[in-house]
Amino acid sequence: MKKTLYLMRHGQTLFNVRRKVQGWCDSPLTELGINQAKIAGQYFKDNNITFDHAYSSTSERACDTLEQVADIPYVRVRGLKEWNFGRFEGESEDLNPKLPYGDFFVQFGGEGEMELRDRVSAALLEIMNKEDHQIVLAVSHGASCRSFMRKWAHTSDVDQKERLGNCCILKFEYENNEFRLVEIINHDFDKLI
Repeated sequence: MKKTLYLMRHGQTLFNVRRKVQGWCDSPLTELGINQAKIAGQYFKDNNITFDHAYSSTSERACDTLEQVADIPYVRVRGLKEWNFGRFEGESEDLNPKLPYGDFFVQFGGEGEMELRDRVSAALLEIMNKEDHQIVLAVSHGASCRSFMRKWAHTSDVDQKERLGNCCILKFEYENNEFRLVEIINHDFDKLI
């Protein structure tokens, strides 16, 4: 039986605005970020999408986003955290190397790209393999979501080359231990700026 996973990135944060590397460290949602999350929540209401379960990264920015999106109990999962950038955490994004990062951050106490991909995938497989999970919301982070997209690119016809914006929603179908990206929902935040 096909299940549905809605995987989304958190709303804009203070570090996003200040262009700081934000992996395992955290910063609060901005007013814009809170409003972005409310718009994402309205998308689900407008489309009559009701979740039977919800999950969030253990990072406060993801939890705060989920609480704006859906008024349901949720579980915090470490496996949904952002890429660990090691000693680059909290530093200027200008210090990041050119993409792809690969294993660059390992030498600075962070994670490698495949380590991140495997961690996020294992967490989402465990979640979606629960028997009573049919329509699930999971709030995570930009690099984590992108890494998960790459893991399942071979099963998916949908892709987005540009950066995943704040509160971007990735809709996956899940069946027979495989995910398939079927839709990317990007919101219009022009009225918020």
